[in-house]
Amino acid sequence: MEPLGREFFRQDTVKVAKALIGKLLEVDRIRMRIVETEAYKDDQASHARTYTERSRLMFETYGHIYVYLVYGMYHCLNITTDEGPGAVLIRALDGEGCDGPGKLCRKLDITLKDNGQPLGRRFRILDDGQEPEIGTSERIGIRKDTHLRWRFYSKERQHPHR
Repeated sequence: MEPLGREFFRQDTVKVAKALIGKLLEVDRIRMRIVETEAYKDDQASHARTYTERSRLMFETYGHIYVYLVYGMYHCLNITTDEGPGAVLIRALDGEGCDGPGKLCRKLDITLKDNGQPLGRRFRILDDGQEPEIGTSERIGIRKDTHLRWRFYSKERQHPHR
């Protein structure tokens, strides 16, 4: 089982978000299956709608970790894509206590210290060939561009995060 190469993340953000469903996220040798993602590009709900110091990674990199703090207390794990601007939010992993972006970051000790790291060091994405049936819906917890169906999830999951 080989890690996905950096070039995989050079694709369109929405395509990457969908393709990551069923892949394995490895953090410090702990492997968990990705079961829910959301795509963010240069739309109104994205940090990439304007270039800032915080969003710089979404414009300038692909295949890097982008972590930000939401509500001043929850970290969110993203992977940059598409030569910018874009990133995929990892919303949930198939594992105890990983059914939301803040929970999975807490469980895997992902914080702002990880922001900007390239994949391949502490973080890897692996493909073991599993191809689950994928559902799609609007993104969760946003107020702008709610018509975009850029949330993807494994239909095999018992209770998809809503």
